Amino acid sequence: MSLRLPSTFAAMRHRNFRLWFLGQTLSQMGTWMQSVAQGWLVYDLTGSKFALGAISFVGTLPTLFLMLPAGALADRVPRQRVLLFTQATMMILAFILAVLAATGVLRVWHVGLLAAGLGIANSFDAPARQALAVEMVEDRRDLMNAIALNATIFNLARVVGPAVGGVVLAALGAAWCFALNGLSFLAVIVALLMMKLPQARREVRVEPLTAQIAAGIKYVLENPSVRTMTMLVAVASLFGFSYSVLLPAFAVDVLRVGETGLGALNAATGFGALVGSLIVASAGKFRRKGLLLTAGSLVFPATLLFFAFSRSFWISAALLSVVGLAFVTQNATCNTLIQSIVPDSLRGRVMAVYMLMFFGTAPFGALQAGAVAQALGPAAGVAVGAGITLTFALVILFAAPFLRRVEA
Repeated sequence: MSLRLPSTFAAMRHRNFRLWFLGQTLSQMGTWMQSVAQGWLVYDLTGSKFALGAISFVGTLPTLFLMLPAGALADRVPRQRVLLFTQATMMILAFILAVLAATGVLRVWHVGLLAAGLGIANSFDAPARQALAVEMVEDRRDLMNAIALNATIFNLARVVGPAVGGVVLAALGAAWCFALNGLSFLAVIVALLMMKLPQARREVRVEPLTAQIAAGIKYVLENPSVRTMTMLVAVASLFGFSYSVLLPAFAVDVLRVGETGLGALNAATGFGALVGSLIVASAGKFRRKGLLLTAGSLVFPATLLFFAFSRSFWISAALLSVVGLAFVTQNATCNTLIQSIVPDSLRGRVMAVYMLMFFGTAPFGALQAGAVAQALGPAAGVAVGAGITLTFALVILFAAPFLRRVEA
C-alpha cells in the first residue's frame, strides 16, 4: 500500500520502514531510560565524576576492536539476522541489570561488566542498522529521507526516554528503568520479524576478512569528502559529545535539580536534536547540504561553551536544546551525504568506519572529560572539550572549503 505523505516523512510510505520506525523508536526510548538511570546510579554509588567517564569508557571500548569486522559481516550476511541477534542480546543484558538492581546486590563493577557486554552487542548492531536502511525502502528516491528519519528515531526517543526515565527513576527506582528497557526491545524484535525484505544478492567473499576491512578503510581515505566528514564526526564525538557523561554531575553539583532535572536536561537536548533531524529530513530537495553540515559543526561547540558556564537550570536547558539541534544537524547530514555517496557493496564497511569514529572515540572522550571534571570541576570538563571541537571546526571551515559545496 502506498501512502501520500509530506516530503519530510516520504520514507514512511514503505511498510518495512514504518515497522522499523515504530519498533526502533520504542526500543530507543527504553535505552535512554536506562542511560539516565545508569548514570544516576553510578554517581550515587561512587560520588565520583571520573567513574561516570570510566563506565562510559568500558561501555564503548569494544567498538574500537569490533566495529570494523562487524561492518564486513554486515556486507556478507543478512543484516536483518544480525539485528535480531544483537537486539535479543541487549534485551537479556537489560533484564540482568534490572534483577541485580531490584535485589540490592548491584555494584559498580556489575554495571561496568554489563556495559561492556552492551558495547560488544552494539558494535555489531550499529553498522548493520545503518546499512539496513537501503533495504527497507523500495524506491531509492526515498533513501536519503529514510537515512534522515533513522536519525529522527534516535532523537525522538531522546526527547521522551530521558523525561520518562527521570520520572520513573524518582518514583520507582533504577530497577524499573532497566526492566522497561528490556521490555522495549520486544518492539524492535517483533518489527524485524514482521518485515518482508527483498533477498539481497551478495557477492561470495573469497578474500580474507582483513582485506575486506581494508577496502572499506581505503575508500574512506581516498574520498576527500567522506574522509573530511568522518574526521569532523570523530573530533565532535571525542571532545564535544563527552559532555553528556557529566550531566549527572551538573544536575547534582552545579544546577542542583536532582533526578527529575537530569531527565529534563537530557530531554531538552533530545528535543533540539529531534528538531535538527526533522530539518535534515525536510531538506531532501535542498542539494547544498554541505552548508547545513558547516553550520551544525560550528554552532554545536560554540553553544556548548556557553552551557559549561551557565548556572541557571532554564538557561542550561535552552542551551542544551541548541546543542542537540546543532549536533544532530551535523551528524545526520554527514550520515546522509556519506550514504548517498558510498556504493552498496561497501556500505556496511564504510558505515562501520563512520560509526567507529562516532562511537569508538567516545570512550577516550569520556575518560578525558571525567578526569578534567574530577580535577577542575564539571564546567572545565565540558569547556575543554567544546573548545577543542570548535577549534577543529574552524580549521575545517578554512582548510576544506569544498565541504561547504558538497551536494547530495
